[in-house]
Amino acid sequence: MTKIAFLGPVGTHTEEALLSLELAEVTPVPFPSIEDVFTAVERGKTALGIVPIENSIEGSVNATLDGLSAGGDLTIQREVVRDIHHALVAAPGVGRHEITGIVSHPQASAQCRKWLSMELPGKAVVAANSTAEAVQRAVAEPGLGAIGTRLAAELHGAEVIEDAIEDYGGNQTRFVVIGRGIQPRTGHDKTSLALYIHESKPGALLMILSEFAYGQINLTKIQSRPTKRQLGDYMFFVDCEGHVSDPHVSLALDCLRLKLREVRVLGSYPNAR
Repeated sequence: MTKIAFLGPVGTHTEEALLSLELAEVTPVPFPSIEDVFTAVERGKTALGIVPIENSIEGSVNATLDGLSAGGDLTIQREVVRDIHHALVAAPGVGRHEITGIVSHPQASAQCRKWLSMELPGKAVVAANSTAEAVQRAVAEPGLGAIGTRLAAELHGAEVIEDAIEDYGGNQTRFVVIGRGIQPRTGHDKTSLALYIHESKPGALLMILSEFAYGQINLTKIQSRPTKRQLGDYMFFVDCEGHVSDPHVSLALDCLRLKLREVRVLGSYPNAR
């Protein structure tokens, strides 16, 4: 059986994404944080891991981006996009008027910011490592409300007070499976990159974008992120259509390697869209 780490405890959106993959002969292993999932795979405790990387409301999950760019050999093996619905849950018997505060993962609470402001104004929102951990805390501390999944409520003995409290319809999260190596080309692929410039100067981003434009490579995402070396030192995360072995993608990356401090391939894998 292949072990696969996921952001736990049981009942998280990440576990639901893992189950949707319908992988054969896999043993899911929960870990308390995204960082712990990366560590488990890096140290060989599990062969694979699955983590959230991007949400349609709140954007990128920085802990996942940082884990991929940390300098190890882990790469994206696969992606899955899931519709995301959040529920307000609490300990059995607790009504909405009895809720004194809210707990959830920061991404989840941010996706419900408007609803919380309108329906539970003035209630303090505190962070948990995951939505399922938040549900556990709400059960243990009656009066505390949690933003989590219906599955987590069922598994941890909570009650759903309000369903579908996300601020926008069509809320989706993209999850990635992490492991080692580059997946074979399928003809409908995506490549993720971490690009490091030598120094911040006019035209640095244009220089990067021009190589993709010349190769007629469509970018599906580009985001800057601090390198953590010093203030103002940034790198770029890029997702593009195509596989790293495609001639036009390979040529673009070779040209970028001549111009940039580092070009790191974070994975080539089947495009879920």
